[in-house]
Amino acid sequence: MAVKDIGQQAFGLEVLQRSHEVPVVVDFWASWCGPCKVLGPVLEKVAAEHEGALELVKIDVDGNPALASQFGVQSIPTVLAFKDGRPVARFTGALPEDAVRRWAAALLPTEIDRLVEQARDAVLEGDQLRAEATFRRILDDDPGHADAGTGLAALLIARGDTAEALILLGRLARSAEVEHLEAAARLAAARGGDLHALEARLTADPGDHQARLELGRALAARNEYEPALDHLLAVVKAGGTTRDAARQAMVDVFGVLGVSHPLTLAYRRALASALH
Repeated sequence: MAVKDIGQQAFGLEVLQRSHEVPVVVDFWASWCGPCKVLGPVLEKVAAEHEGALELVKIDVDGNPALASQFGVQSIPTVLAFKDGRPVARFTGALPEDAVRRWAAALLPTEIDRLVEQARDAVLEGDQLRAEATFRRILDDDPGHADAGTGLAALLIARGDTAEALILLGRLARSAEVEHLEAAARLAAARGGDLHALEARLTADPGDHQARLELGRALAARNEYEPALDHLLAVVKAGGTTRDAARQAMVDVFGVLGVSHPLTLAYRRALASALH
């Protein structure tokens, strides 16, 4: 296996981008460093043993001080491993070969990691049944597995099984992805609302806050976010027993749209004003 000596210009491509495909091990070294000369051949041997499952690159700290500083390299040799564009493991000094081998082995995908990738591939190929079966197989062994849990929840939400999706998400560790999917599930639960019937109720009684709340939810479930937010905000402003439900529905819309979306920015301010 060829080991690449790279610098600042190639770092983005050879390390950050490439690490989305396989783990990339980066050896920060210098020609005058004795321990570097000991560790270098060990790293090359271990990398070769994995036959392309991980890659090794070398960075001369004398020629690339900015890179060394960026990743906190204060002594050499320092070895960093990158996965998905970010550093995930490191060590400093010339470790024994067995220790390097164990460190490198921990970077490689586990059987569960491979199953997650198979399930994601199935989703991309449109094979929802195979994807669901694979995600469920993973969760049978590891009920709290975040990637399998969110992957399955997304499938359930897409086909309308929002109750099961919310139960599943409730078992996972809190994260931005989990909260986003919970918001999407709560909104999707209103997808079956009859818009015409709800609009007729409002025409007959503009003060029917329950109908306005249900209409706002139903519009949001159909991705008609601005009119949905208008109705929900009106319910919040009106107060009463439906106020908190309308507030939560607005927060769910914000969760689906994202914090920087123009509608989120505008209606979050309006909501804050209405609540004071």
